[in-house]
Amino acid sequence: MIKALLSFLLLLLLTSCDSNQSAKEELEIDFLIVNASVFDGVSSNAIKKNIGLCEDRICYLGNEKPSATNIIDATDLVATPGFIDPHTHSLEELTHKNKNSNLNYLMQGVTTVINGNDGDGSADIVNISQELTLNGIGTNVGLLVGHGAIRAQVMGIEERVSTIDELNQMKLLLDQAMEQGSLGLSSGLYYVPGVYSDTNEVIELAKIAANHGGVYDTHLRDESTFNIGFLNAVKEAIQIAENANIHLHIAHIKALGVDVWGQSKDAIQLIKDAQKRGVSISADQYPWQASGTYLNSAVMPSWVRADSDEKFKARLIDSKLIIQIQSEITENIRRRGGPHSLLITEAKNKNWLGKNLAEISQLMEKTPAETAIAIALEEKVRVASFNMSKKDIHNFMKQQWVLSSSDGTNGHPRKFASFPKKYQEYVKEKNLMSFGQFVKQSSSKTAEVFNIGKRGIIAVGYYADINLLDLNTYQPKADFSSWNQLSTGVEYQFVNGQMVIQQGVYKGTLAGVVLERSNNN
Repeated sequence: MIKALLSFLLLLLLTSCDSNQSAKEELEIDFLIVNASVFDGVSSNAIKKNIGLCEDRICYLGNEKPSATNIIDATDLVATPGFIDPHTHSLEELTHKNKNSNLNYLMQGVTTVINGNDGDGSADIVNISQELTLNGIGTNVGLLVGHGAIRAQVMGIEERVSTIDELNQMKLLLDQAMEQGSLGLSSGLYYVPGVYSDTNEVIELAKIAANHGGVYDTHLRDESTFNIGFLNAVKEAIQIAENANIHLHIAHIKALGVDVWGQSKDAIQLIKDAQKRGVSISADQYPWQASGTYLNSAVMPSWVRADSDEKFKARLIDSKLIIQIQSEITENIRRRGGPHSLLITEAKNKNWLGKNLAEISQLMEKTPAETAIAIALEEKVRVASFNMSKKDIHNFMKQQWVLSSSDGTNGHPRKFASFPKKYQEYVKEKNLMSFGQFVKQSSSKTAEVFNIGKRGIIAVGYYADINLLDLNTYQPKADFSSWNQLSTGVEYQFVNGQMVIQQGVYKGTLAGVVLERSNNN
C-alpha cells in the first residue's frame, strides 16, 4: 500500500515537472534578466533568481535560463520592483509635452507616482486620464480626489463650514470620481480652503471613498502649533478614519517646528494604540530635514488668505489689520525656527533666490514679518523650511508602516533625490533599516496601502516594473544649492515590460499608464 502510494506521488511530481518544463519552453520571453540579486519587495533578503518578462508582465522567475529575445546580465546589480511614490506633485510635468517622461522620478527608481495629494486633486478623473494617455507618460500614475479641490468647486474658498446642500454636492463629485477609478480622498486641512472645514465634513466625504474601497490620505490640520496642535491633528485624522471605516494614510509625517520637537514618540503611540483598536493606518515620509512649501502657506495666517488673492493682498496693506497680521506672521516664523530657517528656493526675483528670510530682511532693512509681506505682495515664492529634528525623523523612519515618498516640488532636492537619499543616509550610513525593508516600504507596502493591483512585487503575473540598481552608484546628486540634478545608479529599468533605461541612459520611451484601484481592475 505504502509502495503504491509512493509510486503515485512520484508520478504526480514527474507530471508536474514535465508540465512546468513545457510551459517554460512555450513562453515567448522578451527580456531575461540573469545573475541579479533579487529583492522582490516581500523578502528581507536577496534571492538569486532569473526574471523573464513577456510583454507587460513578469512571466518567469526561477533558476534556469529559458530562451529569450534579449538577455541582460545583471551581475553585481540588484533587482527591485519599481518604486511607488505615494506623494508627488508631478501632474504638471506629466501633462507637459517636454517633461512627460517624469525623468527625475525614473532616475530615482520610481516607476509609479501618485498625484492629487494635499486636497488638490481634481474630481475630473476621466478627462485627466484621457489627457495623460494621449500625451504619453514615462511613469505610471494613480490619482486621488482632493477635498480642497471639490470644496472650492462647490463653494469657493470662503472661511465657513459647508451647508448640507454643499456637502451633498461634494459627495456627488467624489462618488463619481471614485466610480471612475480614483484611489481615494486626499485632504489638506492645513491649507486654504480645507482649513475652513470641520471634522464632520471630512468624515462624511471619507465615508464615500470608503464605500468604494478607497483610502483617506491627509495632510494633517496641524503639524506644529499653528492651530489645534500636532497631536490633536493626529487624533482628528484617526477620528475621521475610525468614523468613516477607512484606511488612514498620513502624508509626509513630521513634527514641524521647535514647539513640537520630540512629539514623534507620542504621535507614534497614538497611531499604534489606534491600530490595536483595529484602525488601519500608514504614513509616508521624505528623508530631508527641511520641508518645502510656499512662503504664504508657511507664515501667513489662514484668515488673511481667505476668499481670493485680491482680498488677501488687500488685507496685507490694511492699516487696521497690519499690526495683528505682523504679530501672527512673527509667531509663525518663530514656530518654524526663525527667519534663518526659511530659504527662498523658487522666485522670479533672482535677488531672493538662495537667500533666507533673515538675509533678505537685512537687504530690505525691514523686520522679517514686514519682509514676508513685501514678498507676498510682489509674488508667490517657494521656501525650504528647515524645521525638523533629526531624532523625530529617525523615530518615524523606523516604523514599518511609514512608506518612502518625496512630496516633490520645485526648488527642493526631494523632487529629484528622495529615494536614493533615503538609501544612502538611512540604510547605508545610519543603518536604520535593512535594504530589504527599504525596498518593501518603497514598493509592495505602498501598493498595498493604495490598492494598486499587481505592482510592487517581483512575482510571476505581476506587471513588469523593475529596477536594476548599482548600489555603488545609487545616490542623490541634488542638494539645496542645485536642487534639480538627476540621481544616478539606475542601470536598467522596465516600466510595463518596456526597457526605459539602459546602462544608465534614458531611452525616450513613454511606457507609463494611468492606474485605477485594484478592486476596479
